[in-house]
Amino acid sequence: MIDLFQKVDFKSHAGLDLTWKIEMDALSQKEWGCICTMIMEHTVPFSEAIGIPTGGVKLGKLLNQYGTGKVEDPILIVDDVLTTGGSMNEFMRKRHWRNPTNYIGWVVFARTKCPDWVNALFQMPYMTGR
Repeated sequence: MIDLFQKVDFKSHAGLDLTWKIEMDALSQKEWGCICTMIMEHTVPFSEAIGIPTGGVKLGKLLNQYGTGKVEDPILIVDDVLTTGGSMNEFMRKRHWRNPTNYIGWVVFARTKCPDWVNALFQMPYMTGR
């Protein structure tokens, strides 16, 4: 059994030294399905879902089944844990360059304030000016 929340020193994808980790591999397939349901209850319709490698790929595949396929609906970009928001913004910029359309974002956990276009199911407290 893997703990979802782990007190461990590690370096984040953004290069930050962190003292605790959210280990998304601890979630079962049923829990991932529930997370999809939670997002679907709060999101607008989207044409397709794309997960940011590697943490968001599983969620993107699961949510893609709910895509409308309509070009007028935004593309949904998802990730498991947002630490700085940099990965979400960079992924959206690269996609937007190739496919200029509207984008929405969802993450399961956000360790800090999300970019304006991104929503979080679970938002950690954050302090401004820190």
